[in-house]
This record gives sequence, structure tokens and C-alpha cells, in this order.
Amino acid sequence: MYTINENHLVMVASDRISAFDVILPRTIPYKGQVLNQLAAFMLQRTKDICPNWLVATPAPTVAAGYKCEAFKVEVVVRGNLCGHAWRTYANGKRMLCGALLPEGLKENDFFPAPIITPATKASTGHDEDISVAEIIESGLVSAGDWNEIESYALQLFDRGNHLVRNQGLLLADTKYEFGKHNHRIVLMDEIHTPDSSRFFYAEGFELRQEQGEKQKQLSKEFVREWLIANDFMGAQEDVVPEMTDEWVATISKRYIELYEVLTGENFQPVDLSEQELQQKVEEYLKGRAGQE
Repeated sequence: MYTINENHLVMVASDRISAFDVILPRTIPYKGQVLNQLAAFMLQRTKDICPNWLVATPAPTVAAGYKCEAFKVEVVVRGNLCGHAWRTYANGKRMLCGALLPEGLKENDFFPAPIITPATKASTGHDEDISVAEIIESGLVSAGDWNEIESYALQLFDRGNHLVRNQGLLLADTKYEFGKHNHRIVLMDEIHTPDSSRFFYAEGFELRQEQGEKQKQLSKEFVREWLIANDFMGAQEDVVPEMTDEWVATISKRYIELYEVLTGENFQPVDLSEQELQQKVEEYLKGRAGQE
């Protein structure tokens, strides 16, 4: 990330991948391009709901926009009982971030209505679950700002589900990050990407639930599941299992598949040298300077 003139931000998406707040040792080809282009696609289609930080994408892996004062909270919206919520539920807990979870649910079942389960946005270490009451009491977000953020988050989740349903998917859960620019709340970072969201295939979903089968999904969860199966959950003593060339290629293929399914467009991989990338960013900044 690069700050330009204190009010502009340029982000270059790398091919690194993380899980359980740990950066894994190998990069995933074209992951950065997939995330950057998919985030831009989704931000463009939700800006009527909530203003966002993005101004332009000067290159396939580059996003440029307004630098915002970030709220140190991740706003996690869940439509289905899966991932962290399911692991909490399976351990017998029925309260998650101040939200009461209904009895009698199976993994991946729909909640009666989407719920918000926030997490702290930690500078270092792991993010931690937090309730809305704790957010307001601690001063992380004012009550007035939280009401606006909550409304935005639920509307964005509804729009995200509408967009992906047209492509045969369900948006099971996702996270949003918000900040302020010129005293107004704006949506930041990437949205509705495999790194921030979990998608299920809609076709056959109900039948798989009835039969107790594993849901077909497009997300980064398969990477987490692989790590858990190999005894890695981010603890200090855990050792990252070997990432073979075949496994790296599989992850890359899954990311590209998700991009194509979500957007309905063919993915066109682009390989730019560092010099070419820098040139495109400099051209954008010169053009931007001429507009200001």
C-alpha cells in the first residue's frame, strides 16, 4: 500500500495467501489479479448503496482511491451457519458476538435472517470476536456510526446475494470494512471475493442439506480445511504443511474458477513486469494530478 499526498491510496495486490492470520510460504499464481478485478467488479455494482474508496484500477493488480480513517472493526455478515460460526456452534455455544444462535441447526443451514458477528481489526496477531455493545462501549465506533454501518452491511449482503444468485451461487458469509472520508462513512478494501466471503453452489443445496452431505463451495475455506487436516490452525507451535506445486496450481485454478463463475466473464491472465506496473501507476497519478 502506498499513500499519495496523504489523501490518496494505491494498493498493489500480491499473490500471497494467508489463513488463520498467517501468511503461507508460497504464492498463488494470478490470485492478486483475481482479487483486485473481482473487488472492483463488486464495488462498482454496490456503490449506489454505500460510497466506497475506489477511484480506478490502473492495472489488473492495482487499485487506487481515497485514503480513509478506518474503523478498527471487521463487520462479518452471516446468512448460513458455517466456518467459524459452525465451529462455535458445534462446541455447544449459542452466543456469538452478542448474537443468539437458534437451536436445532445443522452445518450450513440458513439463519432465519442474516446476522452480524463483528471482529476486532487487530494490527498484529489474531482478530477477536466482539459484540456490538462492546464496540460502542469501547469507543471503537459510535452508536450513530454503527447504526449506519449495520444498515450498509445488511444492504450490501443482500445485494451481494442477488448478484451471485444470478450466477448460481449463494453468499453464505462475508466481511466488510468501513472507514471515513470527508466525514462520511465509506466502504473500504475488497468485497465479495474468495478471501473475504464464502459461496455455495445454489443448485442442489437443499438436497445436500437434507442428506447431510458436504456443500459444494467456492471460497478460501478449502485452504483452511486442508491446513486443519494437516494439524495447522495458526498456533505459534504449528508448522505449515508442505505446499506442493500441484496443490498451488489447484488453489490458483479455484480462484480463477470463482472469478469466472461470479462475473460470468472469462479470466484473462496478465503478466506485467515491475517496471510496467510502475509505469501504469505513474501514468494514473499524473492524470489524477491534472484533475485536482
